[in-house]
Amino acid sequence: MFRITRTTTLAALRESAQRADIELASVQQEITLLNRRADVDTARADATTAALRERLEQAAIAAARHEDELHTLRAQSLLDTEDRAVLRMLLRTARKQSQGPDRVYVVFHHGALHSVHATSDAAEDAAERDGAIPGGWTASPTADRPTTEAPWRIQRFPLGA
Repeated sequence: MFRITRTTTLAALRESAQRADIELASVQQEITLLNRRADVDTARADATTAALRERLEQAAIAAARHEDELHTLRAQSLLDTEDRAVLRMLLRTARKQSQGPDRVYVVFHHGALHSVHATSDAAEDAAERDGAIPGGWTASPTADRPTTEAPWRIQRFPLGA
């Protein structure tokens, strides 16, 4: 009886050891499979990291190139703005010169024609050189004196009228 119990116990222990060995082999296979998956995932992560670093370097190079281009374009834009301003000024000057004067200033001395000038200042200067009182000009002749009695008179005449 003692022997039967021992044999039965020994057989149960052997069967339990076999099940433990089978379970251990299964766990080892699962560990091996998980290690392979981890190695594949690590390799993928390393490859993705390297690709992302390469793309980051390319983006940094492109950003530096674009910054240089932007600097150049800003400088060119400033020059273009200055050029346009100068061109507008030149066009205004050319238009003024091509239009010619739209009026003349005629100097009369005692009602007789004395000289013709492009500006009123030039007319005053000419009359003063020939004897008119400097600074003694009035805006228009008085109504009680005829224009022939005024010693010096400047009158504006429109051109082309």
